[in-house]
Amino acid sequence: MSAMSDDTYTLRSGQLSATIKAHGAELCSLKDGTTEFVWQAGPEWPRHAPLLFPIVGRLAKDELRHRGKTYRLTQHGFARDSRFEWAERGESRCTLMLEDNETTRALYPFPFRLTAIYALDDAGLDLTLAIANKGKETLPASVGGHPAFNWPLQRGLAKESYALTFASAEKAPVRRLDGGLLRPEAEPSPVKDAVLSLSEALFTDDAVIFDRIESREVRFAPSSGPWLKMSWRGFRELGVWSKPSGAPFLCIEPWRGYASPSGFDGEFSDKPGLMHIAPGAEESLSFRIEVGSS
Repeated sequence: MSAMSDDTYTLRSGQLSATIKAHGAELCSLKDGTTEFVWQAGPEWPRHAPLLFPIVGRLAKDELRHRGKTYRLTQHGFARDSRFEWAERGESRCTLMLEDNETTRALYPFPFRLTAIYALDDAGLDLTLAIANKGKETLPASVGGHPAFNWPLQRGLAKESYALTFASAEKAPVRRLDGGLLRPEAEPSPVKDAVLSLSEALFTDDAVIFDRIESREVRFAPSSGPWLKMSWRGFRELGVWSKPSGAPFLCIEPWRGYASPSGFDGEFSDKPGLMHIAPGAEESLSFRIEVGSS
């Protein structure tokens, strides 16, 4: 039987298990019996796989402007630090929900419901994120995943023996950050023949942001050993990040939205990259993590 407590819950299917926390509706383990794929929140970075909502990245001065008022909303929003309610807990599937409340409205003045549905099967884990507009005006929002995976996935392998292989060539320029905000100029893609070679040096300038990504899947693998494949629907951007100072994890992050462009200081609803959800409507996005060994 699946383990249950109010704080964490473990799904099982075949050889796979996935553990989710009510705090942030955060995935904190994905194992195939022997291999742990998810970063175990070590001292270098205290998170596993936070959910980014209602913003991805930073706003200039951490300020959200709406109808003449200014709200303080810090990087990646508040969902990752909010407790979600369990709506469903089954053997291989669970649902968690976060609704606007007094605390969230002081940071983000919109009624919403964010639902996270985790579903495990014998080959991998699906996460569906649904954002519902409970209000009477358009809901401007972003949402993203920020899962950190162990890098290397197998002890003793060099980090440089890993690469990200995309479904498409990904020739479009990439974006980088400066002080957490999007730099105005794009940079040449570091992807060669659909392969992004991985090294700590890649992250000296923070995340690599694919804001014009064509692929809908990417494989994180060495020449042999445990690997994972990530695929997504509804997300339009992808971030790849690790600590520039070096840390044994790699984040592969499907996003719908990104940090404010450097110099943008307008109304929040005019910020580039947002979803605009009509009153009473719901927007649904998902990503899947498949795991295996070669």
